[in-house]
Amino acid sequence: MSTVALPDSPVALLTIDMQQGIQRVKLPRNNPGAEQQIATLQQHWRNLGWPLVHIRHVSRQPDSVFAPGQSGALFQPELQPLAHEYVLEKNVTDAFCHSALERWLHVRGIRQLVIVGVASENSVEATARTASNLGFGTLVVHDACYTFDKTDFAGNPRSADEVHDMAMANLRDEYAEVVSCTSVVERFASQS
Repeated sequence: MSTVALPDSPVALLTIDMQQGIQRVKLPRNNPGAEQQIATLQQHWRNLGWPLVHIRHVSRQPDSVFAPGQSGALFQPELQPLAHEYVLEKNVTDAFCHSALERWLHVRGIRQLVIVGVASENSVEATARTASNLGFGTLVVHDACYTFDKTDFAGNPRSADEVHDMAMANLRDEYAEVVSCTSVVERFASQS
């Protein structure tokens, strides 16, 4: 189980796949306020002087909205990284797979992560599982993540809330501490 105590070193905020292309998905989604929660956490991290990692999916499929050179691959304007913040590009769901993320974190002495973004059962869950398996204390902010309606393996339609809740249940207690945006801000109120 991954647990996160009060930090003795900076905690990194990982924002996953908050690109313009995700806004083009026409399926119903949950957590309509997730982007505002993410913006709140990003500003809190900047105020603390802690590291932000902006993770961008770059598809290998030329017809994807996340293909290089298309507006869908760009970050959403309100969640745009600042010039000094780390931008990591990934080609698969897991931000640690085939990337320099683990090394980047270790070089900076970062052992604790807070994860937000999209999609709850996809890149968020995959990244959180690997983070925990690599020994990072991992928090996932449930109201700063979201997903879309999906059909389950048996062919049953599931709402975005159901898909999201199952993803959070998969992570809770085994791979991450699943928390609210408010609790993260309160926990890390004045750590700098």
